[in-house]
Amino acid sequence: MAQAKTQFGYRRHPDQDRSGASVAEHPVVIVGAGPVGLSLAIDLAQRGQRVVLLDDADRIGEGSRAICFSKRSLEFWDRLGVGDRMVDKGVVWSVGKIFHGASQLYQFNLLPEEGHKRPAFINLQQFYAEAYLVDRTAQLPEVDLRWRNKVTALEQRNDRVALTIATPDGPYQMHASFVVACDGARSSLRQMVGAEFAGQVFEDQFLIADVKMTAEFPTERWFWFDPPFHAGRSALLHKQPDDIWRIDLQLNPDADPAVEKQPANVRPRIERMLGHDKFDFEWISLYKFQCRRMAKFLHGRVIFAGDSAHQVSPFGARGANSGLEDAENLSWKLDRVLRGASPERLLESYHIERSAAADENIRESTRSTDFMAPVTKQEARLRQAVLSLAKETEFGKRMVNGGRLSVPSVYDTPLSTEDRDEWRGGPRPGASMPDAPMADRNGGSTFLTDAFIKQGTRFALLEFGNGAAADVPEGVGAIRVGGDGGLVDPEGLAAKRYDAVSGTSYLLRPDGYVAARFRKASRPALDAALARASGLN
Repeated sequence: MAQAKTQFGYRRHPDQDRSGASVAEHPVVIVGAGPVGLSLAIDLAQRGQRVVLLDDADRIGEGSRAICFSKRSLEFWDRLGVGDRMVDKGVVWSVGKIFHGASQLYQFNLLPEEGHKRPAFINLQQFYAEAYLVDRTAQLPEVDLRWRNKVTALEQRNDRVALTIATPDGPYQMHASFVVACDGARSSLRQMVGAEFAGQVFEDQFLIADVKMTAEFPTERWFWFDPPFHAGRSALLHKQPDDIWRIDLQLNPDADPAVEKQPANVRPRIERMLGHDKFDFEWISLYKFQCRRMAKFLHGRVIFAGDSAHQVSPFGARGANSGLEDAENLSWKLDRVLRGASPERLLESYHIERSAAADENIRESTRSTDFMAPVTKQEARLRQAVLSLAKETEFGKRMVNGGRLSVPSVYDTPLSTEDRDEWRGGPRPGASMPDAPMADRNGGSTFLTDAFIKQGTRFALLEFGNGAAADVPEGVGAIRVGGDGGLVDPEGLAAKRYDAVSGTSYLLRPDGYVAARFRKASRPALDAALARASGLN
């Protein structure tokens, strides 16, 4: 961990010296300095909002946690100014292989086409991601990150939330217009608002071993059903930076955690898998799957995001990535509400969009878990039949579920304007914007996602064609492809991915999602779509 600072000292803050009527007032208080809380704080700060970020620890968490971050998360981190650092350190991959016994069933490529700035996934230890995000907060005076500040009480009032904070110097109080709980699966704030966390806990246990070794394995995701080195169960292998390899081994439901995670008992399992003993342990732990969520993500002025709002099994990389989608979805809406540009009801769309995404992630995660660790005889027979079919047929291969990987959510939302034109493809309203390679008029290379970042933190209109530019509403950025001064689509991939002809335009939300699209945009139609996407009608 020499490349990343992981421990931070407690510092007394002037807020702690206030009392009575002089209690500090803040627009936003975020609780939990994990990837979700840190990313949300940075995004809000870049929009000009002052943010207090509280964490009850004084260090970045170590050990075996999230490692797999998606293309969508990397594009979000690009907007936060940390994407390059994440990718430079991470292990880039897009190919996965599924094995049954000693034989390969099939392989897949999660990004089979060229022309994207970011890869399908990187593997990066969570402590690196958190460290880079902490470094970014230090560059933003709008973020006030306070370590060893633990929320112990919460009281909702008409126009604010009153918080009691415990510190090494004793308790103090502060008020916030909004509080965002990013304090994890064991969220204390969830308990404070009296919310339930309902769902399913799976009984199968998995052993995680992060081992350090020099190996010739390719940088791919390898998943085994019933491998010869771990008969009757499943296994997973991922490469991480620093020659660290993540190994997951399914155990019996009644396995004794205290016994199974002893290095002397783990080592023979890993030796059988690798065929050698040239490795050292970095981390060993056991876990059980859980797929749970809150009924509501908004409780008055307390908003829940990430694992505090929903939890899924780790297979499919849906946990951290879905939490980061929460953050990018919430930040622009909260910013508009705080500025008075949109009514508070805009925040209801956060719950609508992200709770639907949570349902989808839980559904896919549960299906993966049921396939990987069948409980009933019927589930076991189905899995065996699918694995047998997969050896001979393409449709059988598609039925194998070794953890369907995270993809960007597509929202059915009241913020989107329904299509009135004919489309043969392209991202529909509620979908995230695809990337494409572009060139400027001087021949310089760039990407469409970079052009979006240059528009700042606002809505943007993406236009294609050589005709007159659309009459863009005030405050909306413009990205033009073709025409005088516009970007060049050298390979035609942007036009293909957006089903674009001359005059086609897409209204993009500040989080890069499509709010509306038009074959020929009129100013009244743009105004109506913008008002709808902003929660104004």
